[in-house]
Amino acid sequence: MKKLAYSGIVLLLSLILLQNFTSKMQEGKLLQTAQTFLNTLEQVQIERATFSLADEERYNWNYTPVARQGLPIKDMTKIQQEAAFALMRASLSEKGYKKAQQVRELEAILRGVEGREVGDAYRDPDNFYFTIFGKPAHDEAWGWRFEGHHISLNFSSVSDKIVSVTPTFFGSNPAKVPSGPKKGWRILEPEEDLGRALVKSLSQDQQQTALIAKEAYPDIVTTNEKIAKINKKEGLLYNQMNKQQQEQLMQLIEVYYNVHQPEIVQEAILSMEKAGLENIHFAWAGSYDVGEKHYYRIHGPTFVIEYDNTQNDANHIHTVIRDLEKDFGEDILSQHYEEAHK
Repeated sequence: MKKLAYSGIVLLLSLILLQNFTSKMQEGKLLQTAQTFLNTLEQVQIERATFSLADEERYNWNYTPVARQGLPIKDMTKIQQEAAFALMRASLSEKGYKKAQQVRELEAILRGVEGREVGDAYRDPDNFYFTIFGKPAHDEAWGWRFEGHHISLNFSSVSDKIVSVTPTFFGSNPAKVPSGPKKGWRILEPEEDLGRALVKSLSQDQQQTALIAKEAYPDIVTTNEKIAKINKKEGLLYNQMNKQQQEQLMQLIEVYYNVHQPEIVQEAILSMEKAGLENIHFAWAGSYDVGEKHYYRIHGPTFVIEYDNTQNDANHIHTVIRDLEKDFGEDILSQHYEEAHK
């Protein structure tokens, strides 16, 4: 790989390790926290919270306020909630855990913005669900999901190791809180600001290449499909950027991935490197101006990152990471199952 790409990767990995040094993984092993959570549940709760690993429900992920399968926070005792949150901490970086809790907090703010009554189940910070797939045990393949309005975190594991963390979805409505004690709060601020800073740093010729539509798409293109599909690669290539722009692009990618544990982030970046940074496209649609509808995506051979801010007068953000090779860890988990059950 060229020296420029190599130096960018080394810098990015160093930042990731530094920023995630305080990761809560050290507080407890993943497998142990999953087992502890299940052990706090009553039988009727276990029946709600668990599915087989092969169940199609595992792929039924959503980011809108729809009916869900699993056990919601509101139906847990305090001890059960603490055990559930420990599982989140064991699976995410501290930044990721904080962001997930901020999405929950934003539901109460949205309830006020929409003029709903306190206790309205449609905008309830405790209406977020934990779902376990398979049996968390040594030498077993299993997974789990944390999901509610504007969040869907999907983890696939073998024993005590996370092997896949996608789809990873975070949303924010409002993207910028318009009034009240939290006025001006933006939980997805870096995703918006760094993306805009990158497109504005481009020359006119570069922008013409990066711009794939004058109007922003109404939502992320991959939606909540089981298999992520982008029909064609388009936009500005990594090698068509100058050094500063390449570093900005890698910084933006890091913003999306640093919600996960450091080892997960390293694997993702190294996978990008192996597939060739020169094959990564940055694409933009819509306006470059603050407060106007816009969309962007970062598309490489192994992954797609999407960002969309068009709804509610461009004050409603959707973001997602999709792994084009191992969403839901299907190949890895299938291989493990075949080898373990020969």
